[in-house]
Amino acid sequence: MHKGRYGIYGGQYAAETLMNELLRLEEVYQCCKGDPAFKAELTDLLKNYAGRPSHLYYAEKMTRDLGGAKIYLKREDLNHTGSHKINNVLGQALLAKKMGKTRIIAETGAGQHGVATATAAALMGMECEIFMGKEDTERQALNVYRMELLGAQVHPVTSGTMTLKDAVNETMREWANRVFDTHCVMGSVMGPHPFPLIVRDFQSVISREARAQILDREGCLPAAVVACVGGGSNAMGMFYHFIEDKLVRLIGCEAAGLGVDTKKHAATIARGSIGVFHGMKSYFCQDDQGQIAPVYSISAGLDYPGIGPEHAHLHDMGRAEYVPVTDDEAVAAFEYLARTEGIICAIESAHAVAYVQKIAAQFSKNESIIVCLSGRGDKDVAAIARYKGVDIHE
Repeated sequence: MHKGRYGIYGGQYAAETLMNELLRLEEVYQCCKGDPAFKAELTDLLKNYAGRPSHLYYAEKMTRDLGGAKIYLKREDLNHTGSHKINNVLGQALLAKKMGKTRIIAETGAGQHGVATATAAALMGMECEIFMGKEDTERQALNVYRMELLGAQVHPVTSGTMTLKDAVNETMREWANRVFDTHCVMGSVMGPHPFPLIVRDFQSVISREARAQILDREGCLPAAVVACVGGGSNAMGMFYHFIEDKLVRLIGCEAAGLGVDTKKHAATIARGSIGVFHGMKSYFCQDDQGQIAPVYSISAGLDYPGIGPEHAHLHDMGRAEYVPVTDDEAVAAFEYLARTEGIICAIESAHAVAYVQKIAAQFSKNESIIVCLSGRGDKDVAAIARYKGVDIHE
């Protein structure tokens, strides 16, 4: 990688008011990255507060039912706050403290990143404000209350499509207005450099653990690792320490919504094109004039119109595969995992589970697949019930 670039992707396309802060953030991060005291403090938080290492669970019933490869689930849903988001937030909150910041702000879609940010702020005694699309505040009302319970102020964003894209816009705008005491905790491997690098590094704990765990359990590497992809933080974390293992397939599952042949999807690699947005060069869903197109998914965490620049690079290299998964397929997988293994996963994670259902039988019984369960599904139960036409208030 050359100065925030992954091949032709990435970069630092930011407003002049943010450039000095981005340069300072990069400088502080590079210093902290090599600081034994910083690493020890973060490791202690991940272990004793967040609950790492997360389990690598052998899904025996799912394996038997699907045939073919042994299925392992990397249980990020068991982390404190219920998702992988805490890995990155604890690291960035520590960085903010090192920079003398007293306030952190963040964007959120499904609310898991917002909850993790509010949690870290409460733990470290910092002010916290979260920007969340108004539509997402309604379909993820439980997480809104969790954030408020933790002491955060939640701002419903009413511009644009009132979803994650617009929440990112408002967060960046607020940060530009108040950099002197505020750090923006970017939640995915996106945005201007150094955010894709920082988030990737903090989330790479997932694949570092998973690689060691599967070698311990199976004595060999997996045939594939699979994760859902919106902006791409859990997938990048799941992929990173397997990138050099050329025989391990890396598979990212995008939100196909109602289908990639409709306008109701968020399948950036499948239907997007190269552009610049939110401070980075990558693939985006956009029209012929380069305007960012509205996107849709049943998953509030995946309906982002772009993908992190390192994912774009992995795609172009042919190192990672990106496949579309529809709402119907994800909902069916959400129910399947619950009934087969007794695990209610996030609807985001269910996109990855759905694809594994399709491909497991293509592998031999001596091979394994690791699926990243990026979060738990408490937040999604009411929405899935509505989707299925079930009145949960009966």
